[in-house]
Amino acid sequence: MKIAIASSNPHKIQEIKDILHGLPVEIISASALGVDMSRVEETGSTLEENAILKARFLHEKTGLPSLADDTGLFVEALGGAPGVKTARYAGEKAGPKENMEKLLRNLGNAENRRAHFRTVIAFIDERGKVHLFEGRVEGQIATQPAGDKGFGYDPVFYYPPAGKTFAQMDEKQKNRISHRYRALEKFRRFLWNRLSSSTETEH
Repeated sequence: MKIAIASSNPHKIQEIKDILHGLPVEIISASALGVDMSRVEETGSTLEENAILKARFLHEKTGLPSLADDTGLFVEALGGAPGVKTARYAGEKAGPKENMEKLLRNLGNAENRRAHFRTVIAFIDERGKVHLFEGRVEGQIATQPAGDKGFGYDPVFYYPPAGKTFAQMDEKQKNRISHRYRALEKFRRFLWNRLSSSTETEH
């Protein structure tokens, strides 16, 4: 089975390949298929809606089963912000540094720094049916950035069980506990069951 991925990020593509390793699937990025995902406007009001928008766009362009994800950081003291606007919290053209600075500024000296990352994966199968998978990880917002690994808000997302921020973890450690990993693990189990049952039907 070929699966189109609504991303051109080599790290994300490799992570998906690693998690789905051993399954009879071929992972192909949107860029390798000649599809420009920047043309998709993420107009959804939820992570689910945005993930489906991207997966459906790719599916319609390629005719292949397609997978897309959307991730948000939800901070309790900010009423769930930045949420669905996580990637563009400080403005459409803002980068990770500006987003992080705005988050720390808005949170100020708040005592409650509880937060969670949430990833939703939308998979559109060969029949055009949508399947959703969610991964979530709980943590806190640090008072200042720490670590130089990862991306996005990783330097300020503190994970208590490890005693460090996501940006202080190596890729392998982070990938074992991350929100995207947890969502992809659910997708892997779904795909495994689906492929197993179709093989049994053939026999």
